[in-house]
Amino acid sequence: MRATILISTLVAGLLGGCSAQGPASAPLSEIYSRTAREIGADRNPVVVIPGILGSNLRDSASGTLVWGAYVYGAADPDTPDGARLAALPMRTGEPLAQLRDEVEPDGVLESLEANVAFLRVTATEPYRGIIAALAAGRYVDRDIAQSSRRRSGSGGPVDYAGLHYTCFQFDYDWRRDVSENAGRLHELITAAAETARLARGDDRPVKVDVVAHSMGGLVLRYYLMYGTQTLPEDGSLPELTWAGAEHVEQAILVGTPSAGSVLAVKQLVEGVQHAAIITPTFQPAVLGTMPAIFQLMPRTRHGRVVDASTGRAIDLYDAAEWERLRWGLADPEQDEYLAWVLPEVRSAQERRKVALDHLRKTLARTRQFHQAIDIPAAPPPGTRISLVLGDAEPTPSVLAVDARSGRISVRESGPGDGTVTRASALMDERLSGDWQPRLRTPVAWSDVRFIARDHVALTSDPAFVDGLLYMLLEQPR
Repeated sequence: MRATILISTLVAGLLGGCSAQGPASAPLSEIYSRTAREIGADRNPVVVIPGILGSNLRDSASGTLVWGAYVYGAADPDTPDGARLAALPMRTGEPLAQLRDEVEPDGVLESLEANVAFLRVTATEPYRGIIAALAAGRYVDRDIAQSSRRRSGSGGPVDYAGLHYTCFQFDYDWRRDVSENAGRLHELITAAAETARLARGDDRPVKVDVVAHSMGGLVLRYYLMYGTQTLPEDGSLPELTWAGAEHVEQAILVGTPSAGSVLAVKQLVEGVQHAAIITPTFQPAVLGTMPAIFQLMPRTRHGRVVDASTGRAIDLYDAAEWERLRWGLADPEQDEYLAWVLPEVRSAQERRKVALDHLRKTLARTRQFHQAIDIPAAPPPGTRISLVLGDAEPTPSVLAVDARSGRISVRESGPGDGTVTRASALMDERLSGDWQPRLRTPVAWSDVRFIARDHVALTSDPAFVDGLLYMLLEQPR
């Protein structure tokens, strides 16, 4: 997201005080105006991590935009050429980490109109709200400021008064295994810290604060616990070092599905079908190549996907179950689209062999990732992990599966933000059946705040802006 965002307008709307209609909002400009002017050594730089689909992807070989604003010349995943660009490679006998293509992240998304669960970004995407709030606190966004100057020859839509850059947006390949993005995040965090250290003019170490939305919070949680370690190829767990926490003072997760979402399963099984011309269609054969979407699934132990007739929990990590139910990459009817993404494989039988091998590797990696971030552990002193979540929207919480056809339907809904349930955001282990009055979670939350908005609108709510500015500017440390 760069200069196309009219931050001055957004800030005016967010900090405009009481409205003639609806509930009153705090006069934030009055509350934080003096604090925001105090640009001193106590202020940490802020890194913003978007969720899935929140970064542009571009093919470095051809220059084609693979994901981003869908304009003429962009890849269309509902065509053979576009599907090959959008999908990750699949080959038998090779670890997922070695299955790489020439598609690279190319900045944070500016705007796109799409609206299907996790594959959801709108004209008022969540990052606008976050960046607008940070601009109100006089955090200087590097990408927006530089892009604005290039376009207009002036300081851009926000007057930063010549301050050094204190806000950095993290773009990443959201298709890939979440643990792989920890190294890239570390590079940005250390660069942000060094920029602040040089601006301060002393040798004191600098920590950063991080605001992460949706799947971005999973990237952040993994980084805090394991630093730049990726998941070991032998299936074991990485060593819990809290190496990332050494560089982060405050981690703020917004609408993060720490316990996954049934909507990820639904998309992997059914794909994403759009009617609007400007939004693409993703077939299960394309989505199934992307480990990160599998890592958004709920835990089997929580019983969120069940047999419609028996109530038995479906083992989501078991590739044999996916074959039995003819789901995703295991659906023989997806061969037409497998031929798109595997043009070098001539027979349907060989394509199925490749697809099932990829499915098995990805499900094993998903189990490993879930085990790694589900370890109960508190961060070291000096690092706080806070959560902002929605709990006022009916949100699919349990899927029922027809054992004969494999078709799925929503059996239950519960409080959440329309995409992520309250229980998932909290990582509520009482879903396993051992209910008790007090929350049982492996995440040591320092602070939890509830906002009565949906997954996208969370960050544009005045209560969110108020809480975020307090945590970053005024909360004692």
